[in-house]
Amino acid sequence: MSIIEAKGLTKTYSTRSGTVHALAGLDLSVPEGTVKGLLGPNGAGKTTTVKVLNTLIKPDSGTATVDSIDVVNDPQGVRRVIGASGQYAAVDENLTGLENLEMVGRLYHLGIKRSRARAKELIEAFDLTAAGNRPVKGFSGGMRRRIDLAGALVNRPRILFLDEPTTGLDPASRLGLWETISDLVRGGTTVLLTTQYLEEADYLADHISVIDSGHVIAEGTSDELKAQVGGHRVVVTVADEGDSQQAQDILRHHGAGKLSVSDGGREISVVVDQGPTTLQAVLSDLGNAQIRLHDAGMQRPTLDDVFLTLTGHKAAQDDDTEQEAS
Repeated sequence: MSIIEAKGLTKTYSTRSGTVHALAGLDLSVPEGTVKGLLGPNGAGKTTTVKVLNTLIKPDSGTATVDSIDVVNDPQGVRRVIGASGQYAAVDENLTGLENLEMVGRLYHLGIKRSRARAKELIEAFDLTAAGNRPVKGFSGGMRRRIDLAGALVNRPRILFLDEPTTGLDPASRLGLWETISDLVRGGTTVLLTTQYLEEADYLADHISVIDSGHVIAEGTSDELKAQVGGHRVVVTVADEGDSQQAQDILRHHGAGKLSVSDGGREISVVVDQGPTTLQAVLSDLGNAQIRLHDAGMQRPTLDDVFLTLTGHKAAQDDDTEQEAS
């Protein structure tokens, strides 16, 4: 059952540089209790999509529901069942961690007692007990992010919108936040995630929608999207550069796609249909030809390969166009 549904969403803006079609008939469906990843190049419409769904902006046309609540006709109803964390931690630096969360609870009309109790509960859950009574201005980037995410959970939302939640974090802090998000999903929370880190989508998302020019151009699991790029790749590194040409001929014979050569001709790779079987055959032929190897193996395509193939762009953080438009 889908808990988030969008059909034919459009949104157009007038900017200094002309008209921007941020959304152009976007369709989206997110099953309950899953993580949906939104990927797309600069200005693709990811942030605009999230802002429509969490009621920050209205679409020009199309429909969208969150937990069966229409985002245009009943925005207050939507806000009661969602939590949201944007690209930058929305915290008051002069308040302590506890005070920030307590303030969010008061904004949700939980009352003083319930807001304070919920703040303490989240401080413990996010391993911030030692820092809970310190002003946030002294927090590290990872701690600020955890407080921001905790704030999005004050009202115990069924649905969580995360717009590039780990931007600017170091690898250790990013991994810690991934584990926190995974724990939330295991507890039944549905997450809609935009990210500039493709390994983040690979790690977290049950299903991915690739967006370009304001509409979805491809959907599937990480493995399904990778399969569109062409399966496995066999890679060998010859010990003697003089054996490169003969090794290339052998790999070309077994390959099902383009041959690539690098490292002065020593590293050779080719796309193949049957990875393990072809690797065995390649190694056998190279051995019969008495070609010594430094390394040999099999690689699967990455989401970076998928992204570049589908959009013609490398993944990057949203540029000023989408931020201005959204």
